[in-house]
Amino acid sequence: MCRLPALFAALLLPAAQPLLLGTALSTAALLVSEAPALAQNSVDALLEKARALQGKKGSEREMIKLANQVLLIRQSVDAYFYRAYAKSALGDKQGAIADYNQAIAINPQDSDAYNNRGLAKSDLGDKQGAIADYNRVIAINPQYADAYYNRGLAKSNLGDKQGAIADFNQAIAINPQDSGAYSDRGLAKSYLGDKQGAISDFNNAIAINPQYADAYINRGTVKRNLGDSQGAIADYNKALAINPQDADAYYNRGNAKLVLGDKQGAIADFNKAIIINPQSASFYNNRGLAKSALGDKQGAITDYSKALAINPQYANAWGARGLVKSQLGDRLGACEDTRKAASLGSSHAQSLLPQICQ
Repeated sequence: MCRLPALFAALLLPAAQPLLLGTALSTAALLVSEAPALAQNSVDALLEKARALQGKKGSEREMIKLANQVLLIRQSVDAYFYRAYAKSALGDKQGAIADYNQAIAINPQDSDAYNNRGLAKSDLGDKQGAIADYNRVIAINPQYADAYYNRGLAKSNLGDKQGAIADFNQAIAINPQDSGAYSDRGLAKSYLGDKQGAISDFNNAIAINPQYADAYINRGTVKRNLGDSQGAIADYNKALAINPQDADAYYNRGNAKLVLGDKQGAIADFNKAIIINPQSASFYNNRGLAKSALGDKQGAITDYSKALAINPQYANAWGARGLVKSQLGDRLGACEDTRKAASLGSSHAQSLLPQICQ
């Protein structure tokens, strides 16, 4: 006996009742035609929930769950995109790239997927791969400001400061309110020696976004490099008023105070920076410099050693520790540290070798 599909079997009436053939068939046809629509409605509802969670910290696993439910129903560019977005936010960059690959395979013109895949590649250190993705975004949509900005960051990280500036220029031309593009263009200009141009860009970034703590820090650092340590401290103070947990602001303010001779004030700032971020070798190194300047040579050696435990390739810490050891009469230790600094590329340590290792 032939077995009817469940849908049609459910439509059979009891034997005692007459079969209204036309009614039964039209009802079956209606249910069959509504099934895909119901599935689509379910997909749309799930994707809308995932979309609403985008950017909300702590919602990443729920986004992944929603995307998985969609993918059990059908292939979906948006489901792969949202799942990739959530994976990337959770630190799973490789998993994110795999999902962006899927989204791009379904829609090779998805500029957002290329852009975000580029970000994931960049986070993994693949700057050239990231640039290739940003190139693809720009080919699809030449008005995609974020792609120019992201490509500029990648170029800057690779040392191509002029190329980075050109991309930041494009991003700003498309979106003149992009404070990040102004700030990062300022950093590139500063690296190339255009300090005043850098300050102008940081000014623009702050005018657009007065709560942009990093722009104050960057402007302060350029001011310090120009000899305006008091102006630098004023900018670091503003950054800390915006974000009291900004370790870099404390660190940079400590450097400015050290330049001005306020060694105790510098140590206090380095202490705060270290409490916030105890894994920064530079924070320990510069606190060591301040302690050494105050005559606390053993305390300085302790800080240099902590810096080297975090980053054994830190040439300046090797050199600084070697110099303090020399001052304390530890000629063998001083010579070993200075040789190590020289081997890591410190020209200053190289120049001191004849004196310290005589």
